[in-house]
Amino acid sequence: MNKIGIIMGSTSDLPIMQDAIDILKGFDIQVEVDIVSAHRTPEKLFDYGKNAHERGFSVIIAGAGGAAHLPGMIASLSPLPVIGVPIKSHNSIDGWDSVLSILQMPGGVPVATVALNGAKNAGILAAQILGANDKSVLDKIIAYKQELKIKVEEGAKNIDKKQ
Repeated sequence: MNKIGIIMGSTSDLPIMQDAIDILKGFDIQVEVDIVSAHRTPEKLFDYGKNAHERGFSVIIAGAGGAAHLPGMIASLSPLPVIGVPIKSHNSIDGWDSVLSILQMPGGVPVATVALNGAKNAGILAAQILGANDKSVLDKIIAYKQELKIKVEEGAKNIDKKQ
């Protein structure tokens, strides 16, 4: 079963993480969303990280702002691929604290990191990971990328190239 876990540190992260939820649902991939705070609910974090693979997840997307410990801590506990989404939060240092906290993981504890507030790309990357072993998901990714190409080509037709 293809199921993606989407977690975030607080409900204030949901507007950003909604992009990952929406893109995955568009690919007909099952998602389960939860709030797991690295600092306020550490027991829940440990349980989630240690047991996500037994709960049927294939990939975990973890979004966090500020110090952004959630993706790295989940990656330290889980054998699953983890995609980190740095979030520019109200207490953030222009988002750089989140980006660097997720990006600069020590050797042996990888976290795939997308752009600041890049939850949509996290969802696409999670789908691509699943698509490596699931032809129906792969076909949806191929169709999605074809749609992107068509949008660009249509946009190019609609501009005045001699300005």
